[in-house]
Amino acid sequence: MSRDLSILVLTFSAYFAAVLAIGWYAYRRTATIADFVLGGRRLGSGVAALSASASDMSGWLLLGLPGLAYAAGADSLWLAGGLLVGTYLNWRLMAARLRVFTEAFGDSLTLPEYFANRFGDQGGVLRGVAALFVLVFFLIYTSSGLVAGGKLFESVFGLPFVWAVAAGALSILLYTAVGGFLAVSWTDVLQGLLMAAALVAVPLVALDRLGSVEPSAAAIAAASPHLFDPLTTREGDPVGVMAVLSLAAWGLGYFGQPHILARFQGIHSAAAVPQARRIALTWVSITMAGAILTGLAGVPLLDPPLDGAEREKVFIHLVDLLFNPWIAGICLAAILAAIMSTADSQLLVSSGAFTEDLYRRVIRPRAGPRELVAAGRLSVVALAGLAFLLALDPEAQVLDLVGYAWAGFGAAFGPALILSLYWPRMTARGALGGILTGGLTVLIWKQLDGGLFDLYELVPGFLLSWLAVWGLSLLDHPPRGETARAFDAALARLP
Repeated sequence: MSRDLSILVLTFSAYFAAVLAIGWYAYRRTATIADFVLGGRRLGSGVAALSASASDMSGWLLLGLPGLAYAAGADSLWLAGGLLVGTYLNWRLMAARLRVFTEAFGDSLTLPEYFANRFGDQGGVLRGVAALFVLVFFLIYTSSGLVAGGKLFESVFGLPFVWAVAAGALSILLYTAVGGFLAVSWTDVLQGLLMAAALVAVPLVALDRLGSVEPSAAAIAAASPHLFDPLTTREGDPVGVMAVLSLAAWGLGYFGQPHILARFQGIHSAAAVPQARRIALTWVSITMAGAILTGLAGVPLLDPPLDGAEREKVFIHLVDLLFNPWIAGICLAAILAAIMSTADSQLLVSSGAFTEDLYRRVIRPRAGPRELVAAGRLSVVALAGLAFLLALDPEAQVLDLVGYAWAGFGAAFGPALILSLYWPRMTARGALGGILTGGLTVLIWKQLDGGLFDLYELVPGFLLSWLAVWGLSLLDHPPRGETARAFDAALARLP
């Protein structure tokens, strides 16, 4: 691509300097493992909302979703609509209760710890299984971010893919390992604002280049008249029920995403949730609309057309076409911001699961505060290294990797978490059965193909997990004594 690389390097360097400065400032306010994992539960509404949203969307928002809109047109609205509804329901149903319940049940820092405290997991089996699923699916999820980072550095700086992935991994690793949850949350605010600005600017300038709305629509329709029909493919074939359900069902995944739910745990009080919810919904609506419009605008503007995995670079190609190097550098930094805002959260939650639920409980029960923070930082480095190895396939598509991990978390944890917050009759055996059923269903379903197995694995995983939690809990005796009283006490704390 014909760019002034010195300007791009300067722009990226300024961005890196900003996030590293935030990381260093957060480092000085991180003294305990509670600070490192949840920032002492002191996030304001705006920070919690933007941090949850930015860590939710990741590099797929500027790569995967525009690529889907470029390839499939209005079909992408099923995915965007499902995610928007899922965002609302997650904030509405989960945020306040999870903030209150995780504190009420032993001041739990991680989801595995919450399950253990909520259900009196004396043997540690429930906690260990939950921590294992966190680590497995986050390795896949984090690798998707590194693939996105590799594509960015490969396209912008012409680096070989392996070195491009390594550059992205190192950039994320530096401030996450140093600053912990506060660094991740504060940088998410910067990253979220940068992502929103880029996803407003690119489609607006593209529409102006095409001659405003009507000429733009005509140019897109000329390329393929079916792009504006959400019920047909680009080639004019009907979109099947399985495809619609698979796209819309992404919204189910929100209820089990640990990196998003951590922001609910970290907000300063349950009373701050309604304002945070409004901010989050506004941000998500603007950015997803911008991503879809970006993909559609690329159809008439990019010649020759993009094919295969190259479609996920439609945002990058449009930025190169439409802007001077200074503005292009800022817009491309938004991709890096999207990647970093999710991968850093994933590494941090994985680190928390390893440190709190494995290292502290199994390996070193007597570890002190300093040792736990050091173990958390070292585990971030180790997990980033494993994710780097998984990300070394240049043909991997970001949306596919994200979809697999998203389904895994949504199915394994979603039903168990919802029912744990609303159903006092739920038991430890129900929680364990639901987590195992949901996670294993996703892992197995993904390997099958054809017919019913074309349905997004999140759907059967979520439904079977819900049935497992419900059925196994009914087989047990209802919780009594301290557990039942703790549930009632947590409900009494809700605003």
